[in-house]
Amino acid sequence: MTITVGVHRSNPSLYHLARLDYLQQELAPLGESAAFHHYTDGTRTGGYLADGTIDFGGTGSTPPITAQAAGHDIVYTAVSAPRPDHGALLVAADGPIASVADLKGTTVVLGIGSWQTHLLAKALHQQGLSYRDDIAAERPAGDEAERLADGRIAGWIAQGAELAAARRTGNFRELIRTGDVITDRSVFFARRELAVQRPEIVAAIVTALQRADHWAAAHPEEAAALAAADQGGEAADWHTALTALPWQLEPATAEFVAEQQEAADIFHRVGFIDRPVTVADIHLPALEQPVADAVSRATKEH
Repeated sequence: MTITVGVHRSNPSLYHLARLDYLQQELAPLGESAAFHHYTDGTRTGGYLADGTIDFGGTGSTPPITAQAAGHDIVYTAVSAPRPDHGALLVAADGPIASVADLKGTTVVLGIGSWQTHLLAKALHQQGLSYRDDIAAERPAGDEAERLADGRIAGWIAQGAELAAARRTGNFRELIRTGDVITDRSVFFARRELAVQRPEIVAAIVTALQRADHWAAAHPEEAAALAAADQGGEAADWHTALTALPWQLEPATAEFVAEQQEAADIFHRVGFIDRPVTVADIHLPALEQPVADAVSRATKEH
């Protein structure tokens, strides 16, 4: 049997795993082989799991919620430690936006459907505002820094190397940092059938992921150079972004489920998902110990 793991650029753990041999090493003793399916839009992960294109994938906090709302039969497997410095909502340094409340009636650019939707929706909700009714959300077009600087948009949620580059200019102010509002974990999920019937495969994938994380943490210059060559930007900015990540996995616990449920409730309230979901329905407590053991084994071997 071939186990196919989905890979997209927005998930750094999967991105590096696909460039190392760890997954094949972990699956071989189980009699399985490894394959990677590369795609560009992480919001499609739930659909790819549902149609069998991939067996395991990872995103930020929002896509598994929208996948569950769409009726896809997925389960949570593991999560990263919180990433408080992964992103920020930027505004013009000399502009009129002084608080989240000032965003009412304005346009904000963000990765719609990504963890950035969770960040903005919750930040607005905390101020009594609605993601649906009180701002206009637009997808990135590549000119966000210029548009923000000249006032055509009011806010821009940036992450990773693009955030490091924006910070260097001095043209922007951080209205909110990711960690001010959400935990912003990487979230890994799988087809329910695989997770229920073959938990040892899930554990092997998590071991490989944690090994890849350890590699990235120990080789930041090489990881940054790879990302810059493949995705563009300055290697120094990628180094700044990558060294800010925790590179540590954890089981998906009841605490994480509560974080996701809060997000799901906000999403339903503002119409981002069209039905309420119970996040606990796609949480498998039986996976917690195998995942914890997998992380521990990878760490000890490291």
